[in-house]
Amino acid sequence: MLNWLSRDNFDFPPLDKALHEPNGLLAAGGDLDPRRLIQAYRHGCFPWYQDGQPILWWSPDPRTVLFPDELHVSRSLAKCLRQQRYRISIDQAFEQVIHGCAGPRDYADGTWITTPMQKAYCELHRMGVAHSVEAWDGNELVGGLYGLAIGRLFFGESMFSRADNASKVAFVTLVQRLKTAGFELIDCQMPTQHLHSFGARAISRREFAAYLRRHLDQTPLQDWTSQADQPSLA
Repeated sequence: MLNWLSRDNFDFPPLDKALHEPNGLLAAGGDLDPRRLIQAYRHGCFPWYQDGQPILWWSPDPRTVLFPDELHVSRSLAKCLRQQRYRISIDQAFEQVIHGCAGPRDYADGTWITTPMQKAYCELHRMGVAHSVEAWDGNELVGGLYGLAIGRLFFGESMFSRADNASKVAFVTLVQRLKTAGFELIDCQMPTQHLHSFGARAISRREFAAYLRRHLDQTPLQDWTSQADQPSLA
């Protein structure tokens, strides 16, 4: 039976109450108050819904994650990185990045990054919780990604690209930066071939919850706003 959230209650049901079909649907309702969103990620769930639907909260089992030490960079992408075609920055254009992520895709109708979602995550960015990585070609934003950093875990949300490999370069830059800062894992939420090509893999919901317990309250990375360095690959 699906759990419905009220607007005045920020408590989520236990993760083991999530439905098996559809996989991981934990609750519905509530709102996108930044406090609720932070509580959701700390609890192990995230919002994902379409316009016209109630807010749906998910905790899939298994969970797709990327351990920074397991990052795989293809030969072609490594060559692109060495060419330094794109300038990479962090937290310089969050609203532009999330707007780009919400744009139309060839493989999907509509977007789950609704206008209320964009407003909520922009507020999380102003609070210092949500962060973006940008790829620039001159003064043009050609790719990027955004997500949340809590403790020593990064919760990836979405990426977009308007030029070859732009979002991939941004992603590799992020992963290497997180590795240097001692982050344990990047939550990728759902499996895709694109993420698996970087080395992402599935772990059980129980194992994912254990990482939450161990690392959410560790000292967070403080210096997000400095200019990002291009990854150094041999």
